Amino acid sequence: MRVDLHPGFVLHHRPYRETSLLVEIFSSQHGRVGAVAKGAKRRWRHEVQLFRPVTLSWSGRGELVTLTGIEPASEALRLPGEALASAFYVNELLIRLVHRNDPDQVLYAGYEATLHALAEGIHIETVLRRFEKSLLDVLGYGPITDCDVVSGTVLEPATKYFYALHQGPSSVEPGTGEFLAISGQTLLDIDRDDFSRAQSRTEAKQLMRFLLKSLLGDKPLASRELLVPRR
Repeated sequence: MRVDLHPGFVLHHRPYRETSLLVEIFSSQHGRVGAVAKGAKRRWRHEVQLFRPVTLSWSGRGELVTLTGIEPASEALRLPGEALASAFYVNELLIRLVHRNDPDQVLYAGYEATLHALAEGIHIETVLRRFEKSLLDVLGYGPITDCDVVSGTVLEPATKYFYALHQGPSSVEPGTGEFLAISGQTLLDIDRDDFSRAQSRTEAKQLMRFLLKSLLGDKPLASRELLVPRR
């Protein structure tokens, strides 16, 4: 298979032999793609940048294709300080949780929007919670934020719920298994993508970490070391 001048981003790259790189690509039509960029340290050392829209060409099939071209599509996004650390976190989530060669245009659009929001200085915790929710939805593990899964009733803002892993929220504390206490108001705010309340931001972060941990396993995220403690 040959792909010519397809829009995308470089998620990660690392040295391979003396002059080449192993590159993780993210594109709207092909998803996450692993590629060998032969001679990239000489040919494309300025083009292989993270957080910069590019057009990519490659050939081959399977787990690793061969990168045949990369060209900047626009200037790299300016991501100062904590915004840059947050962008690394987003990239690592995609690499750890998204299967290769499994495209999803909603997820790609969400990634692109997330980078632009970070570059524009939008509240970082809000940006990250929205991306985490979108990613979990695409993976089929999105948070249940509209009803009590035991009674089937609509969530009440003033009620305390117990969010059981792989089940959802209930006002009755589970007898077994992992669960997280969370307010009904926070769940409703997550449902509306409204993170204006400080309590909702704090509890939403706890819920997203709770859900993501079940997918990430015991291996910690390297990018978390870059983030300030409150993240």
